[in-house]
Amino acid sequence: MAAERAGSVDLQVDVGVLVATSPGTDPGRLRSFAARTAEDAVDELASSTDVTWRFFHEEPAALPDHDPRRPSEFLDRATHWMVEGPYDIVVVVTDVLLVSNRRRFVPGLASPLSHVAVVSTQNLRSAPRDEPKRALDDETVRWNAATLLVHLLGHVLGARHRDTDGGVMGRFRFVPDRTAVLPLDVDVETAPRRMAREPPAAEARPRGSIERFGFHMRSAVKSPGPIVQALVNSRAPLLPLSLPKLSTAAVAPTLVIVFSAESWDVGFHMGNVTAGLFAAVSVLVAAVYLMFSQNLSFPRKRHEIVTEHTALVNVTVFFVLVLAMLSLFTLVWGIMLVIELVVFPPNLISNWPSLEEPAVSIGDLVRTGAFISTVGVLSGALAGGLEDRTIVRHLTLFLSRP
Repeated sequence: MAAERAGSVDLQVDVGVLVATSPGTDPGRLRSFAARTAEDAVDELASSTDVTWRFFHEEPAALPDHDPRRPSEFLDRATHWMVEGPYDIVVVVTDVLLVSNRRRFVPGLASPLSHVAVVSTQNLRSAPRDEPKRALDDETVRWNAATLLVHLLGHVLGARHRDTDGGVMGRFRFVPDRTAVLPLDVDVETAPRRMAREPPAAEARPRGSIERFGFHMRSAVKSPGPIVQALVNSRAPLLPLSLPKLSTAAVAPTLVIVFSAESWDVGFHMGNVTAGLFAAVSVLVAAVYLMFSQNLSFPRKRHEIVTEHTALVNVTVFFVLVLAMLSLFTLVWGIMLVIELVVFPPNLISNWPSLEEPAVSIGDLVRTGAFISTVGVLSGALAGGLEDRTIVRHLTLFLSRP
């Protein structure tokens, strides 16, 4: 056990600590640093929340290189140990640079939904120009790391940034002369209740896919709040712009189909209800295909036990994919409307022999564009896929700044 401190309330939080080291780094030193950081932070956590906090070490993980990492790249291992522990929270400590979804190097990031926090010693050890890098046992690194850990765990508990001075939930910044952990400036009376409202540690042993699906749906209905909050904080509508292979595979075939007479015949003679249902089903099918083909569920290794907390993460990732496919549909639809209204000569469409009436309304153009866009979304999911599945988790589950 790395650290433990009892609280006054009969409520306990178990935290798993994972160390991920780059080649050439002594895992023992990083593990000792993580243990000391937990010891420095546990008193403030217990006194501010009135609950018992316990930190446990797991086996170190070796990274293949020194490249910067997104925090989402540690999720597979973190969620695996969250089920195996079982743990309420998992903290990952690594010595490689950490990249936020805004492409900035940050000392740490938290995911309130997945209950995972990642701390990077690389950023904490950085020093001003012409000065040597700080050592892990430097007192400045020590107290800034402990403050950062309390700050990230505050996010996991549901606390947001506060614009007040003197508290740990202000915007985190490295302070060279820091000698203690800042107080956890959240309502200590409501923090235990907030934790109690978190998905319980209930678990199930589904015997098949249908039972597993039912357990996920029951968990989502029971605790919709965390899912809604994660969707509000996510950048799902911008996801297609971060996946050029997916967007290209969706747009490219529609640029050919839009100049095909057969597609216009289908679009003009299709009913509005049929077109709407076809679009809705296609978006849903594309999301389901990406969810399973890219193995985006948690944990990646299949377990007999599925916790309610893990089920909420999986449901959220699926809804993010639905929103992303809906955004892709809107993007392609907009391109099709521009082509129909600007590029196509009006007389060319109205003179087609397959049209019963020569008049072409704006509704006909909108419906035809929607039909062609639906085909594009399906082709994008099937042919393009996700060239980087971690980016879905990166943009969805983690906050953009410490």
